Amino acid sequence: MAWIPIALFTFKILVFGTGMYFAIKWHYDKGRKRKQALLEQQKAAQGQTGGA
Repeated sequence: MAWIPIALFTFKILVFGTGMYFAIKWHYDKGRKRKQALLEQQKAAQGQTGGA
């Protein structure tokens, strides 16, 4: 029965590690998507005004 805490701790680390990975990935993708949208918006604005 001494293996139960070891197994549960390992499972806990795997769950938290996976959660942290997806949280970081989600924030990174969200920032990249926002940056891309801003660039497209700027290009559209430059195209409408003639751009210099």
